[in-house]
Amino acid sequence: MKKFLFVTLSVLMFVSAFFAGSVPTVNAKEAKMLEFDSMVGVPQALTGTQSQGPLRGISGGGLPWTIGSAKGELTVGGHLEVKVQGLVLAAGANAGSNPIASFRAIVSCLTSDGGFQNVQTDAFPATTGPASSGGGNAKIEADVSLPQPCIAPIIFVTSPGGAWFAATGS
Repeated sequence: MKKFLFVTLSVLMFVSAFFAGSVPTVNAKEAKMLEFDSMVGVPQALTGTQSQGPLRGISGGGLPWTIGSAKGELTVGGHLEVKVQGLVLAAGANAGSNPIASFRAIVSCLTSDGGFQNVQTDAFPATTGPASSGGGNAKIEADVSLPQPCIAPIIFVTSPGGAWFAATGS
């Protein structure tokens, strides 16, 4: 009886050890490609279609923007999360306020042929009004199809039409 119990337990341990490596874990976290704790608003020199030209093919917003805080991450599988607070105009009649009711995000990747590819999310709600009253806040969460490879990604927060207001950097 002891021998039978020992053999049975040995077989069960072997089988469970064998299958443990091949069963995917449900809560496994996907590897991060980019994690950031800051973004920079579009400066005057990069607004609209200024002489420096668009950044990776994306024109800056028509006026300078400033941002209170931002954080986010991009996984290798294309899951994007961006949280911005106080993304508001830095100049003009509405300075210190966000007049735009929705933002998008664009992930810009350099590609293996030396070009770039920009992938845009759907629009996400943004709070309007002055930053002092919570204007310019938004949370963007989306899955995007990244080119392979995706080299040196830049994350942009944009207008619904695709002009950038903030980009990863400091």
